[in-house]
Amino acid sequence: MILIHTNAASDLAIRNEALAEFEAAHGAVIGELSTTGELIETHELTVPGAKVVHSNGGLSITDGPFAETTEWISGYDIIDVASEERVIEIAARLVEARYTAVKIRALILPPL
Repeated sequence: MILIHTNAASDLAIRNEALAEFEAAHGAVIGELSTTGELIETHELTVPGAKVVHSNGGLSITDGPFAETTEWISGYDIIDVASEERVIEIAARLVEARYTAVKIRALILPPL
């Protein structure tokens, strides 16, 4: 899974400095992964508006996106690739990697 992080500053920078490049890069990556069969799922997430729910010792609901932070996950791609090198190569092509964190996480899949 590729988790694309953002914050207000990086979101504004991309929109002001690299919007066309951002859209082209995502289109190219998603198109390639669709063609090769490596793309499983991809979604953009809403701008902050998430709720953080805590239920330890009583219900507490606060504005998110995460507890105690100003960044949020703006989208994710679930892919099925042959190697860690391949997912790193894909993540490095995303414009966001110049402005903020793009994380790679392996999914734990249930047994078939």
